[in-house]
Amino acid sequence: MLQTLPKTTTFEEFLEWKPEGGLYELHNGVIFEMHPIGKHEEINGFLSKKLNFQFEHLNLPYIIPRQALVKIIDQDSAYFPDVLVINQGNLDSEPLWKKFSTVTQAASIPLVIEVVSTNWQDDYAHKLVDYEILGIPEYWIIDYLGLGGRRYIGNPKQPTISIYYLVEDEYQISQFRGDEVIVSPTFPELNLTAHQIFTAG
Repeated sequence: MLQTLPKTTTFEEFLEWKPEGGLYELHNGVIFEMHPIGKHEEINGFLSKKLNFQFEHLNLPYIIPRQALVKIIDQDSAYFPDVLVINQGNLDSEPLWKKFSTVTQAASIPLVIEVVSTNWQDDYAHKLVDYEILGIPEYWIIDYLGLGGRRYIGNPKQPTISIYYLVEDEYQISQFRGDEVIVSPTFPELNLTAHQIFTAG
């Protein structure tokens, strides 16, 4: 759920303004306060737990921060993903990390996950395009209520996990429903069905 705050601002002003502990995004100069609902948090926690196991098992230098932002190239936009996997090995190259917990480079972001709510257009349209342009290798959209447009999840609409992955700088898509086992190019050893993710908690 999103609540718009009546302020248009630059990215730099947004960083200086953003209060500690609040969940905020900047969409083309407009600040949004995020209000994740309980089911979002359950899915986020479930996926974070499963991914953290992969990091440890595969000895990967990855973390999932609590409150980090992804800055979009050449825009007054910064997103707060539901799950953001960060490659610690690239953080020394991130100019905004130490002061603002913000990443700007695809090399720092192996995977981004968004859990769909009523503002599904943001996840399927704006963020999809912006993450592709930024060059993030893998982007999941967890649509556990089947809210997305039919052009994105088919007709009839049903709960769907869409996994977008870069091939020659363009996103390709695989979709998973029901008891289908998801396939993650970045984490091929994940053994999860769409249903397990939808019913997390």
